[in-house]
Amino acid sequence: MTASVSVGEKKEFVRWFLKKYQMKRRECVWILNYLISHETLLNNVHFVEEAHYCPRAMVMSVTTSSGIPFRFYKGSIMTADAEKSFHDLRLHPEEEMYIQLNFQTVPPSPEYLAVLEENPYMPKYLHISEKDKLIVEDILSESLYSFQVEQLQKQIDEAIDQNNKAKFIELSAMWNELVDRDI
Repeated sequence: MTASVSVGEKKEFVRWFLKKYQMKRRECVWILNYLISHETLLNNVHFVEEAHYCPRAMVMSVTTSSGIPFRFYKGSIMTADAEKSFHDLRLHPEEEMYIQLNFQTVPPSPEYLAVLEENPYMPKYLHISEKDKLIVEDILSESLYSFQVEQLQKQIDEAIDQNNKAKFIELSAMWNELVDRDI
């Protein structure tokens, strides 16, 4: 994730986003258009994940997302009233604003990754450490290996039951390769 994103990059991203996606609430389009026309505001905007942890944030969703249409968070206040957030933006342009956009990006688009910043308010227990990533990769590898072994055993048994010598030899070679690779 990017540490610091320029106003130009944010403008480019918001324009791209508005062309590509339709928002669940039309007020979200108004807010995003307002942001790109006010550089001072956009300078204090940060696109993050899990924005609800931030002291001042908006969450907006596109029509194809299962996410909430709109939420505005300020301190302990949360509202779905987009007008209140718009007024807060205009009255406090110098305050940091964190925006979460809910849209399907699998894998994440380069446009989105270019503006996505690390959420400084994300609780530490939600961060995935490198050690945790390695553990998950090991578990996935072991699960995949076990699945492959199990499937190969079933296919070998079927080849024996069907008295299919050619298939048995082919599968046995695959079995040996799989077992040798694990050693």
